[in-house]
Amino acid sequence: MSDNNPFYFRQLLSGVDFARYDSSARSMANFVYLLGDAQTRECVVVDPAWDIDTLLDIVAEDDMTLKGALITHYHPDHVGGHIFGMDILGLPELMERSPVPVYVNKHEADGVRQVTGISDSDMKKVDSEDTLKVGSIDISFLHTPGHTPGSQCFRVKDYLIAGDTLFLQGCGRVDLPGGDSEEMYRTLTQRLTKIQDEVVLYPGHNYGGKDNAPLGEVRETNTYLQIDSLEQWRMLMG
Repeated sequence: MSDNNPFYFRQLLSGVDFARYDSSARSMANFVYLLGDAQTRECVVVDPAWDIDTLLDIVAEDDMTLKGALITHYHPDHVGGHIFGMDILGLPELMERSPVPVYVNKHEADGVRQVTGISDSDMKKVDSEDTLKVGSIDISFLHTPGHTPGSQCFRVKDYLIAGDTLFLQGCGRVDLPGGDSEEMYRTLTQRLTKIQDEVVLYPGHNYGGKDNAPLGEVRETNTYLQIDSLEQWRMLMG
């Protein structure tokens, strides 16, 4: 990182970079991200779950100070809670060890509170096109509903951290509580089309293959981005 590019970025894979001895974390293959300013030594964490102690240790080892948590959506594998018979550590444990503002889309706040038990006072409710400055780094919030009502992506320079909205192959499920197939169609065919091909997609899970790719490449290879009509979309999604 140079003086001209102070952006601090870490992509961390559950079961590999943290929660190393947790077979469930390895099978779920969640990505957690650290974003910040390498000069001011400030950062935020995206979707802290599974192993809060190790994530905070990584922040400390990098000589960074945690200033917030950014949440893509309220599912427990991204924020902590109970899912598929698993009890997953997440925001409650983070708030015990390092209480910081939790940035959630305004449509997602109720879900985050119900799943994790954190309070309204812990959360900063944001809307699409809002921005957060971490040191000199601007992070833009993009509301991308479909997987959940308040799913959001984060844009930093030419990085797009997409959570479960969009993967390199496929997109987030719409058959879980809060999912909306037609909203997902609008997100993929309208809301994300404004983002340039050179922006690099960083997804919420490692579902095989590469862990990131330029959006131009994803648009050429991801079937879910090649649908011509809502009727085709409904057939694809069943």
